Amino acid sequence: MTALLRIEDVHVSFAAAGWLKALTSGSPRRIEAVAGVSLDIATAETFAVVGESGSGKTTLARAINGLVPVSAGSIAFDGRQLTGLSEAAMGAVRRQMSMIFQDPVGSLSPRLTVRAILAEPFHVHKMAGRDLESRIERLLGLVGLTADFAERYPHQLSGGQARRVGVARAITLEPKLVIADEPTAGLDVSVQGEVLNLLNELQARLGIAILIITHNLNVVRHVADRMAIMYLGRIVEEGPTETIFAAPRHPYTLALLSANPEPDPDAVIDRIELQGEVPSLLQRPAGCEFHTRCPWAAGRCRSEAPAVADLGGGRRFTCHFPRQG
Repeated sequence: MTALLRIEDVHVSFAAAGWLKALTSGSPRRIEAVAGVSLDIATAETFAVVGESGSGKTTLARAINGLVPVSAGSIAFDGRQLTGLSEAAMGAVRRQMSMIFQDPVGSLSPRLTVRAILAEPFHVHKMAGRDLESRIERLLGLVGLTADFAERYPHQLSGGQARRVGVARAITLEPKLVIADEPTAGLDVSVQGEVLNLLNELQARLGIAILIITHNLNVVRHVADRMAIMYLGRIVEEGPTETIFAAPRHPYTLALLSANPEPDPDAVIDRIELQGEVPSLLQRPAGCEFHTRCPWAAGRCRSEAPAVADLGGGRRFTCHFPRQG
């Protein structure tokens, strides 16, 4: 598989400040939000990164797009090394790598019309021309909106309409990769389905790769070819989506899947209730960092960090005592 995006051992850390710094007795401490992540995304592939709030998935997305600095490791996009690029150089890369932000309405400037919002990328990258109006109309058509939406302001849009405008903005310059951070957050279930179908249609039509950041497993199963599970800034399991849903190997993955809502009221589900809270990033547990919540943790888990087990076919996980599926 030729990788469009290749992430190798990426770390992202932030200096502790305020009350967090006070908890560390004023000593210089850093919070490692992303701790050694490696993954590849192929051209025209949909890849999902899944995890609870605070797992580091949004920080990873922002690091890929150059919005937060990488502390260590490397990120390569379309054969070009991104780590350490200047903001000016990164601006050129963003023509081929766009982002859909979490808040559908809040991510759109309230002072601009939809026309101005969609025209802005063309102006920023000096690509505006006499056919700009027809381009904007085409973009609106691609995301299922009529031309009259160009005159509206964000406050005049529903959540679903605002999300469609956000998607249209993301594909204005025909990128090779779209990073979608919680693309269905805050939307009604019916609208979520519309947005997911829209992303699928655009990918099939335009051949773009999509990286979806989400905690919604139903979203993942609907659209993702492959997926990775993050916990405390690390990937604990990765593989083809259907394979992981059918036979999860890491206990954390199994717990997430067991907690996924089931629409069938007669379905019998063996729920796995994780005990305790997610550990602080300032005080990571020794050994396997999931052992404080794992129902199957043993002595080895408390003292020895598990190595990455590679099953082939893109199937990887980190666990001393993996589930057998």
